[in-house]
Amino acid sequence: MGLIRAGLRAVSSTMKDQWKEFFYCEGLDDDVLVVKGTKQVNGLFAGNRGSDNIISNGSGIVVNEGQCMIIVDNGQVVEVCAEPGEFTYDTSSEPSLFHGDLGDAIIKTLETIKNRFEMGGEIGKDQRVYYFNTKELLDNKFGTPNPIMFRVVDSKVGLDLDVSIRMAGVYSYRIADPVLFYTNVTGNVANVYTRDEIDAQLKSEFLSALQPAVGKLSALELRPNEIVNHNLELEQYLNQALSSKWSQLRGLEVVNVAISTVTLPEEDAKAIKDAQLESRYANQDLARAAAVGAIKDAAKNPGGAMTGIVGVGAVTGAVGGLEGLFQGKQETVNGWKCSCGKVNDGNFCSNCGSPKPAAGWTCTCGTVNDGNFCSNCGGKKPE
Repeated sequence: MGLIRAGLRAVSSTMKDQWKEFFYCEGLDDDVLVVKGTKQVNGLFAGNRGSDNIISNGSGIVVNEGQCMIIVDNGQVVEVCAEPGEFTYDTSSEPSLFHGDLGDAIIKTLETIKNRFEMGGEIGKDQRVYYFNTKELLDNKFGTPNPIMFRVVDSKVGLDLDVSIRMAGVYSYRIADPVLFYTNVTGNVANVYTRDEIDAQLKSEFLSALQPAVGKLSALELRPNEIVNHNLELEQYLNQALSSKWSQLRGLEVVNVAISTVTLPEEDAKAIKDAQLESRYANQDLARAAAVGAIKDAAKNPGGAMTGIVGVGAVTGAVGGLEGLFQGKQETVNGWKCSCGKVNDGNFCSNCGSPKPAAGWTCTCGTVNDGNFCSNCGGKKPE
């Protein structure tokens, strides 16, 4: 048995007249996940409806956008179609699969299902058509009832701190593998399977996966208020955390996450600011100490202190000014310069042995003075 594409024709009374019976689903509301297809009979065959759970050879099956149709034969999935169009059910053809945009995952799922039992060419006793809503299911609100831990890391300033945050927002999901969803969640639905039957469970599992997913964001060295700008990474981490329960078990996947608010206690916010300030001050102290050390080394430079000072100009700018640094330099290099050019600290030149000149100036009368006029004869200080 299998599906044969019937060609691209509008679903109208023409099809009803051509097919002995056909299955059609108008549209699935946002709160409906699965609905059982009902047999519709028109015209000549209206009085020969037969069993609702038998699909006659030659029946027509229509699949619309945003839907996936599966045929179940005695509880086992035998046909899958997620490609919009009109199809003929032919018991003489090979099994078919029109997977549309569901990807290759659904093919692998079908391969894991046991081969269909052989019915000797006869139609099974229970055959059903189910339509699955494969659209993005929106507006699933969430909020963390308890704080979750977030590690604030900033290698530039040496910050590594664990804080408590609360988050709120919305997420969306979709049925990515209807075969898994049927096999492990719904089974043979009598009529309709709605979101309220599973959303509470999904929300609980989503919140459980939120903790490890948010934890991985800390590797990006984010501040808590920056989490709202990294929804794509969060979606990826959530799908990884939920893969065993959602993807592999139920055929579901997270499509989108929108974080609206991220809050943290005042004490944690203050701890982050204090750590940043402390690190900033520590870095400034290190830079200041390095600059002073460079100037001391420059003072010992035989080529002159100022030659070395030029090389540390950038460092002095980083610590906020040169005033304190030059003051330390002045204290270090203060001394007297001999007539031979040697700068000395002692009373005699270490190069030529000349004595240190007396402070001030010497008048022609031989008196040493500090002011502008000689204290002995009143002579004026030379230019």
